[in-house]
Amino acid sequence: MNIYIGNLSRKLTETEIRQQFEAFGEVTSVKLAKDRRNGVSRGFGSIVMPSTEEGQAAIDGLSGHILDGKIMDVTESDPSGKGNKGGFKGSGKKHWK
Repeated sequence: MNIYIGNLSRKLTETEIRQQFEAFGEVTSVKLAKDRRNGVSRGFGSIVMPSTEEGQAAIDGLSGHILDGKIMDVTESDPSGKGNKGGFKGSGKKHWK
């Protein structure tokens, strides 16, 4: 199961995040997004847990959990891989000639 984690303290390491999730089961990988210029965490990332049941238990147990002073956002990643691209979704009408 792919899990999105957000609203993380930028001080946290992948090892510290892994420890939180391993309390619920096996963790295959942990990836924190990092700033390209200085390598500092951007406060979000992803976790992969092979078991759907353990992944769901981690989501239920950690979503809203306070870690290093911040309330974690933990949800299942979009299984389609499309996600929200963050682009402008206007009316679709052309406003120029």
